[in-house]
Amino acid sequence: MAEHKFPTEVIDLPSQGKVYPKDSPLAEGKLELKYMTTREEDILMSENLIKKGVVIDKLLDSLIVTKGVKQEQLILGDKNAVLVASRILAYGPEYTTEVTNPNDTDQKIEHTFDLSQCPFKTTVEDTDYSSNSFEFLTPIGKNNIKFKILTGIEEALIEKELKQSKKFGYDTSISTRLRYSIISIDGDDKKETITEFSQNMLARDSAALRKYITYISPDIDMTSEIVMGGETVSVSIPLSVEFFWPKSIQ
Repeated sequence: MAEHKFPTEVIDLPSQGKVYPKDSPLAEGKLELKYMTTREEDILMSENLIKKGVVIDKLLDSLIVTKGVKQEQLILGDKNAVLVASRILAYGPEYTTEVTNPNDTDQKIEHTFDLSQCPFKTTVEDTDYSSNSFEFLTPIGKNNIKFKILTGIEEALIEKELKQSKKFGYDTSISTRLRYSIISIDGDDKKETITEFSQNMLARDSAALRKYITYISPDIDMTSEIVMGGETVSVSIPLSVEFFWPKSIQ
């Protein structure tokens, strides 16, 4: 059987490739994606993949054309951008879904978003991203923290740990994420040191560090200003089931 040639597009990444090793195909800050086909629609319908929580990962791996690249190598912000680009290539930029008023949770409306208008939050000027290692001095404890921006590999490990914790009634999302993000504390990079520090970090220091990580992490802005209840509110574009299954095709 002859091999099918599908149309592709080269998209830009919010990170501009700055966080990846120089020998990585991702260092160019671009990624080639193919248009979604019935094969990918079958992936989205797989109950087994949905139950395992890996359906989106399998979808993106099927769509990425750039040789030597898997979705797990992407930092979360780039992965989000690839997800949005894949949706636009598949069904267009219009995304209609139900939205809740953040100021009145009882108020819900149906709204159509234009995904093509979601801007990138790119890298911060005068910040060296080349080694994916950043420094932060905690405001209260005055600890010198080195940390990294997580890729899909770490995100998957975090998700696995959190599922295990929840089985025993614990939610350790904050400390677990910090443990994977932190490279060293005051020059000490031992795992046991990082684990203990992550679990006992001062709340104000933890909040400040997490805010700084968000600040320097490239991403795609999934917020939008819409009018609800006679006022303009900022809402996060929900990634509901309609994101890859528009109502127009159901």
